[in-house]
Amino acid sequence: MTSNTQNKSGFVALLGRPNVGKSTLMNYLVGQKVAITSNKPQTTRNKISGIYTTDDMQVVFVDTPGIFKPHGDLDDYMDKASISSLNDVDLILFMVEPEKMGKGDAYIVNLLKQVKIPVFLLINKVDRVNPNDLLEIIDEYRQLNIFKEYLPISATQGIGISDLTQVLHEYLPKGPAYYDAEQITDRPEYFMVAELIREQLLNLTDEEVPHAAAVWVEQMNQHENNKLQIEATIYVEKSGQKGIIIGKGGKMLKQIGINSRKQIEELLGEKVNLHLWVKVQRNWRSDPRFLKQIGYNKKDLS
Repeated sequence: MTSNTQNKSGFVALLGRPNVGKSTLMNYLVGQKVAITSNKPQTTRNKISGIYTTDDMQVVFVDTPGIFKPHGDLDDYMDKASISSLNDVDLILFMVEPEKMGKGDAYIVNLLKQVKIPVFLLINKVDRVNPNDLLEIIDEYRQLNIFKEYLPISATQGIGISDLTQVLHEYLPKGPAYYDAEQITDRPEYFMVAELIREQLLNLTDEEVPHAAAVWVEQMNQHENNKLQIEATIYVEKSGQKGIIIGKGGKMLKQIGINSRKQIEELLGEKVNLHLWVKVQRNWRSDPRFLKQIGYNKKDLS
């Protein structure tokens, strides 16, 4: 950003049901992976900020966990992370898929009716829908009378992104940049490393295993033979889940390590030795003390 008085800056929350494409959109805008993605729901667990900077605007996107009705302490944490973001931003982008409004979207709409911040509807994945059907979907949401504008986009194809950035520039307040132009996220490197490992768990394992797993980076500040040494622990709830992650002869854990290391080296721009351990922490998703220990703290979100 320049010193021009027309510069715009602010914080924008990305809200939507799990797996609707929020992280994909933020990664597309930022131009680099700052939030992990997978085809499994509830991929994002924390609020993650991606920073999009142009010559006359800086947008800090807050990618929230997908809102859904909570069933346990971790689910409750994830919903609190999403809802708390509504209190701290300048604009809200509510992302939906190109289909009639279901119960999950209606649940979020009821939350949005309580906020005074401008809300915009993003209809993602429009490359997969007939234009006539899209008009019907927009009309259904228009009747709610809570959205400033309705923006059809495709986060994977880049459709409608220029319209979105123009709308953001129009509605964001005037102000200076919050971060250096080169910075793309507010998260520390160790958090991003843990997320990249967790992304491989989501991609390589099935059923309850990826959602029963948490990753904690024990250390990543020592170098040996010109390589950064990273030690991380994968926590699961059951012995059977541990066995699945390790795999026959350790093959699965090895593959998780290989894939994660490539992503981590790309993120950090240096060679890495990645050491992974798998430990059982029974019912960790319902243990507030352990959740806080590995970085999920509801008190920070109240």
